[in-house]
Amino acid sequence: MPVPFKIERYFAEHEFSAPYLLSASDCESVSVRELLSHADPDGLQRWESLSLGYTESSGHPALREEIARLYAGVAPAETLVVSPIEGIFIAMHALLQPGDHVVAMFPAYQALYEVARSIGCEVSLWELSLRDGRWHADLDRLRALVTPRTRMLVVNVPHNPTGYLPDRATFDAIVSLAREHNLILFCDEMYRWLELDEATRLPSAVEVYERAMVLCGLSKTFGLPGLRMGWLVAHHAEALARCQSFKDYVSICHSAPSEALAIIALRAREALAARNLDIVRHNAALAAEVFGARAAQFEWLAPQAGSVAFPRWLGEGSVEALAEAALKDAGVMIVPGSMFDMPGQHFRVGLGRRNFGEALEKLGEFLDQSDASDVTPSGHSAYAAQGKL
Repeated sequence: MPVPFKIERYFAEHEFSAPYLLSASDCESVSVRELLSHADPDGLQRWESLSLGYTESSGHPALREEIARLYAGVAPAETLVVSPIEGIFIAMHALLQPGDHVVAMFPAYQALYEVARSIGCEVSLWELSLRDGRWHADLDRLRALVTPRTRMLVVNVPHNPTGYLPDRATFDAIVSLAREHNLILFCDEMYRWLELDEATRLPSAVEVYERAMVLCGLSKTFGLPGLRMGWLVAHHAEALARCQSFKDYVSICHSAPSEALAIIALRAREALAARNLDIVRHNAALAAEVFGARAAQFEWLAPQAGSVAFPRWLGEGSVEALAEAALKDAGVMIVPGSMFDMPGQHFRVGLGRRNFGEALEKLGEFLDQSDASDVTPSGHSAYAAQGKL
C-alpha cells in the first residue's frame, strides 16, 4: 500500500473548515447553472433527457470525441475516460512491474511517484532547481538518472506546485531522451491551457511522441473538480487496452451526469479556460505586488503557467510554524512545502480563485498584527498568545 498522501490528508483536515484557502490548486468552480448557460442544443438535450444508468466503461462516445478534438492527430479510440487521480493509479499499475525503474519530476503531486514506489518500482527524483529567481529543469541531471532499467519518465507540465513551464527546446530535449531510451513518457498535463503567456504553450506530449501517455481533466483549467472527470490519451493501443482492463477493477465506469456535463464543458472549453486564465493572471500580478512589498519575509517566484506558484518564506522560524499560526489565528490555510516532501521553506500559493485577494489580505493582517519574526515552534504567534487576536 502507498504511504499516507500528505497533501490530501492536509486538505481533508482543513479545506472545508478554514475560511480562507491561500493554497488551493484548482480554479474558480463553475456552477451547474453557469455551465448549462454554455450548452449547445445537443448538450442541453442530453442533460435534460439523461438516464441514470450505467455508462460505457471507456467513456461516452460523444465525450471521447470531444477529448480527441483537444489534440492534433488523436482519434477517439485513443482516449480513455478516468477520474484524474485514478488515471495515475491505473496507468502505473497497468504499465509498470516491480523492479522497474522510474524517473519522476520533483517536487510533485505525491501520487506521481508514490504509486510507482508502492508497486515495487525503484524511483529516482528529477529535482527542479532554482536559478536567478526562476525554476529550471536540469537536463544533464535527467540524463544521469536514466539507466538501462528505466521504463517510465514522469513529467508534469505545466508544473504543480511551482508553476514551471519548460521552454520548447527543453521540452523537445525531454521527448528526445525518452525516445532515445524507448521510455514511456507519462505526462500530467492537468494545467494545460493556463499559460500566462499563451505563446509559450507547448504541444501535448501525445502530439510529439508515440510512446507518450497523457493525463488531463476538467478539475484545474476548466474549474470543474466536482465532476471528477479526466482522461488518458495514448497512441499505443496495447498500453491503453491494459489501462482499460485495469480500470474494470477500479471505477468500471463513470457518473452519467458528470459525463453529460463534461460534454457541455468541453464544447465550451475556450470560454471556460479564458475565464479562469483571466483570474490567474490577475492573481499572479496581485501576488507579485503583495509578496514583493514584503521582500524581507517572502521570495516571490513567479509562475509561468498553471494556477499555482511555490514562493519561499524568508522570515524566522519554519514555514510549517507559519502555516499553523496563520491557520489558527487568521483562518488562512497555507500548504507548506513539506506536504510535497520539499525542503527549503517553500509553500504553495493557489492563483485560481476569485477570493485570492481576500486570503492575501487576511494573511497580511495576521503578519502585521503579530510579529512575523516571533512565530513560535508550536505555531502560535506571540501576538495571539497575548490574547489580542
